[in-house]
Order: sequence, then structure tokens, then C-alpha cells
Amino acid sequence: MAAPGCKVLARCFSSSSVQQQLVKTPIQVFGLDGRYATALYSAATKMKQLDAVETDLLKFQGQLKTDTKLREFIANPIVKRSIKANAMKEVCSKMAMSAASANLFGLLAENGRLKSLDSIINAFKVIMAAHRGEVPCEVITSKPLDEAQRKDLEVALKGFMKQGQTLLLSAKVDPAILGGMVVSIGDKYIDMSIASKIKKYTELITTPV
Repeated sequence: MAAPGCKVLARCFSSSSVQQQLVKTPIQVFGLDGRYATALYSAATKMKQLDAVETDLLKFQGQLKTDTKLREFIANPIVKRSIKANAMKEVCSKMAMSAASANLFGLLAENGRLKSLDSIINAFKVIMAAHRGEVPCEVITSKPLDEAQRKDLEVALKGFMKQGQTLLLSAKVDPAILGGMVVSIGDKYIDMSIASKIKKYTELITTPV
């Protein structure tokens, strides 16, 4: 017999009234990975295990990065689902995972979706960041930002934050954009790169009148 928490999680995929059953997430995540992450957030909220689930998933994701055999086992399409389900049950038990986390892993094994675990965990991390009021922002420039530029950029970006939100800024360098910057903040994407402008101008020039 499935655990009560597993039933909560499974129901999120079994009816047309899914949206009415789910606890609303602070941010939408899309695709199948997003659906599982949303269902997990809903189930963990109802079971009062949100923080425990986040800890479990981060710990397991770290394990995936270092344990080659575990990654290969999860990705192996030949291994039967029942065997994977039993194996994941043992892994969850050894890692002392919360019921909501263990239920997710069991459901993924039964549905043949374990290979999506890493991306589901990433989707859940996005939800939890929004839950805490954290807004991830990635800025890509052609050259590294100096300290003064970074501070000016942070001030400008914080102007878009709502009260209680925290900006999580990460900066990357990509010489291919030639100049300007590409900004991803929350669910918004702004391309202000010179490479993008050149592409647009080139398309305008080569498009027949």
C-alpha cells in the first residue's frame, strides 16, 4: 500500500482538476520536470516537510555528481522499474530522507522517470528560491565587470525587486556577445548584446522588400 504522502503526490498527475488540488507555487515552472517539482512542492507543503525535502534533494544531487555507479544505474533503461523502485527505497532509507522526498523517488521509478531527477531537482530549487523571496539574476557580458560596474548593476536591478525580495546576482563572461549584456532575471530575458543587434540588422538588410 502506498504511503499517504505518495498518494498526495500521485494525485497531482491523475485528474483534470490538478490545479485546484495543488498548493500554488510562488513561481511557475514548466514542462514535465516543472509538473513533478510543482507536485512535490504541493505535497511537501501539505506534509509540512518543505525544508526537509529541499535538504534531501540538494544532498542527493550532490551524490549524483560524485557517484558514477548511481548515475549509471538511474540512466540504465534495461533495469526494470520495480528493481529501480526497490533500490531507490533503500537509498532513501540510508540517506534518512523525508517521506515526501522518498515518495517522489518511488513515483519517478514507477513511472520510468528517474533519468529526469536532476532537472526536477533544479526546477524545485527555482520554486524554493522564489518561496524565500530570492530572485536569481544572471548577467552575461563580453568582459568581466569591475567592482564599480557590478555595484551599479545591482542598484539598477534591485529597482525591479518587490518588497521582501532578495537579488541573487551571478555574472558570466562570453566574448561572443561582443559587447553590451544579456540579462536573465526571474522569468524575464533581456538581450542587449551587440551580437544580437548585428543579427537583427543583418536580417533586416537581407530580407527581401
